[in-house]
Amino acid sequence: MKKQTVRTRFAPSPTGFLHIGGLRTALYNYLFAKKNQGQFILRIEDTDRERYQPEAMSTIIDTLKKFGINYDEGPDLSGPYGPYIQSERLEIYRKKIDELIANNRAYYCFCSSERLEKIRTSQSKKSLPTKYDKHCLQLKSSEINANLKNNLPYVVRLKVDPGETQFTDLIRGVIKVNNETIDDQILLKSDGYPTYHLANVVDDYLMKITHVIRGEEWVPSTPKHVLLYKAFNWDMPIFAHLPLLLNKDKSKLSKRQGDVAANDYLNKGYLPEAIINFIALLGWNPGNDKEFFSLDELIQNFDLKKVQKSGAIFNLDKLNWFNSHYIANKPTKDLLKNVKTILSKKDFYKPDLFSLEQIIDLFKSRVNNLEDLANKTQFLFRLPDYSVELLVNKKNEPKKVKEILNYFLNIILNYQKSWTTEELKNYFDKKRESAKYTRAESFWPLRVAITGLENSPDVFAVMSLLGKEETIMRINIAIEKINQI
Repeated sequence: MKKQTVRTRFAPSPTGFLHIGGLRTALYNYLFAKKNQGQFILRIEDTDRERYQPEAMSTIIDTLKKFGINYDEGPDLSGPYGPYIQSERLEIYRKKIDELIANNRAYYCFCSSERLEKIRTSQSKKSLPTKYDKHCLQLKSSEINANLKNNLPYVVRLKVDPGETQFTDLIRGVIKVNNETIDDQILLKSDGYPTYHLANVVDDYLMKITHVIRGEEWVPSTPKHVLLYKAFNWDMPIFAHLPLLLNKDKSKLSKRQGDVAANDYLNKGYLPEAIINFIALLGWNPGNDKEFFSLDELIQNFDLKKVQKSGAIFNLDKLNWFNSHYIANKPTKDLLKNVKTILSKKDFYKPDLFSLEQIIDLFKSRVNNLEDLANKTQFLFRLPDYSVELLVNKKNEPKKVKEILNYFLNIILNYQKSWTTEELKNYFDKKRESAKYTRAESFWPLRVAITGLENSPDVFAVMSLLGKEETIMRINIAIEKINQI
C-alpha cells in the first residue's frame, strides 16, 4: 500500500496581524511537513466578512515569507486545487450543505434573532448550557419549502444526534465528549457564507490534509468537526492541538500585556532567525541541551511527540537572550538595511556623519534588538546634557578631574599617530602611566566627557568614531562644566 504524503496547512483568518502564536502554529506545521518530506499549505479563511480586513491577507503572507516559512500551495502559487481563499470557494460549500440536508445530517433554521435571544436568556436563568433547542428540526417539509419560497432568512445547522463523540489527539491522547454538550452548530450563515466549522472540514478533506496541527483553543470545536467528517462519511485527519502561549502570570498571551504581533518584533529589530528559534522551543523540547537551531536543524529535529500539553511561558528575557546572540554573531553587512531603516526614523540621526558599519560594530555585542542599538547611538549624534556629578565621582575631586581632562586634551592636541581604537588605547594608557594616574581615576571622566553616559562602549572606540575635532570639543565642554562648580 502506497504511503500517504504528509500534508499540513496553516489557515489564518485575515482579520488583523499575524499573532506570534499563529506564527508558531505555522512553524510547527511547516516543520512537521518538511521533516516528513511532505507539503505545507497556506489557506486564507476569510468567511467572517464582518471582521475581514482586505490588507490583512497580504500582511500575513509577507510576514510568513520574512520568517522563511514558504508554502507549497496557496494564494499566489498555483497548485492542483487552485488558490486557497475560502471566499472564492462558496459554490463548493453550498454543494456540500445540500448533501448534508439531503442526507438528514443538517437542517434549515428560520428562527429570528429575537427568538434565539429568548432561548439563551431562559437557559441562562436556569443555569443551563446555552444552545439551540432544535425547534426547526421539527419543521415539516411543506413548512420548509414555503419558508424558502417566501425568501425567509435562514441558516443551516448541523444535526447532532445523542451519543458520544471521541477523537485521538497526538498530544493530548483520547478526548471524549457527550453529544448533549454539543450545539447544533450553524454551518451556513444567512449571508450565504459558510462558518469556520464547515469550510474548515470541507477544505481539509478536499485538500487532502493529513495532519491538522492547531492551537489548543480549537479543542472544543473538534468534536463538531468529527461529527461533520462522519456526516460526510469521510476519513478524518490526525489532530494535534498545541499548548497555549502564556504571559509570565500564566494568563493567555494578549496585547494588553505586551506585543503579540509577529511584525511588532520585526519592527523593533528582532531577527527572524532569533524569533523562529525562540518560538520553536515554546512547547517543544528537542530532548537535549541544544538551544540554538537553524531552520534546517529544526526540520531535522522536530517531533510532535515531544510537544508538551501544558501552556508555554512567553519569556521576553529569553527572546532577548536569543536575539542578542544572533545580532552579535551576524555579519555587520547583513544588519545594515534593518539598522538604517530604524535609525532613519530617529530625529537625531544624521546619515552622513558616521559610517553605519562602524556604528553597528560598536554596539552589536551590547544590545537586545536593533531598536535598542539605534537608541544607544544617540550620544554619538547629540551629546547628552549630563550632570557634573556624573563627571566627578566619589574618588576624584573636581580639581583632579579638571587636571586629568586638561592633560588628555593636551595629548590629543599634539597627537600625531593614526586615529584608530587600538592606537588611541595604547597611547593614552602609556601617557596615563607616565603621569601616574590610575585607570579608574583617569578613564572614568574621559568616558563621561566623550559619551555623556554612565555606561557606554569602549571610550577609545567611540573617540575613533567621533574623530579628533569632536573629541576635543566634548572634552572642552566637560572642563567648562567643572569650571562652573
